[in-house]
Amino acid sequence: MARRKQLKPREVVRLLKQHGFVEHHQRGSHLFLVHPESHRIAVVPMHSKDVPQGTLHSILKSAGIDI
Repeated sequence: MARRKQLKPREVVRLLKQHGFVEHHQRGSHLFLVHPESHRIAVVPMHSKDVPQGTLHSILKSAGIDI
């Protein structure tokens, strides 16, 4: 399995917004985004480090974005 590029949390949010997600609310350091049509929810941890590969995979899977 090939390694994916490491992404910062802001880059993940930008990717989700490009796929139609909008910011819903933030609870602590976690940003909740929702898709207005499919009502899917994606939660992005807004930390200073890169998003770990497993977490990124989980975020994209919950958002319904093909990897």
